[in-house]
Amino acid sequence: QVQLVESGGGLVQPGGSLRLSCKASGLMFSAYVMSWYRQAPGKERDLVARITRGGTNPDYADSVAGRFTISRDDVNAAVYLQMNSLSPDDTGVYYCHARRLYNFLTPPDVWGRGTQVTVSS
Repeated sequence: QVQLVESGGGLVQPGGSLRLSCKASGLMFSAYVMSWYRQAPGKERDLVARITRGGTNPDYADSVAGRFTISRDDVNAAVYLQMNSLSPDDTGVYYCHARRLYNFLTPPDVWGRGTQVTVSS
């Protein structure tokens, strides 16, 4: 069964930190681009960070660059998002996403169910 399971969300005060985890199963993890998306209340789902095979040259949304760090562990099929200096604007549901690098792989992409992050005093 192909699935992505996120964890690590919760309530944190402004300026605090959280570390999100996403555990994958049922896919050739190392051959997938892994990303974190965020959906704030009443807004669209936006890309937060993305990391490709090998973990080099990750991409970040301008709003989180310098505060968030994405990393991956291909041995354990997991991707992480370290979030520092959190502000209320970072509040939302964080989703893990996997997209295949090669067309012969299945599935083409898969979403996790999300984990809620709330930044509030």
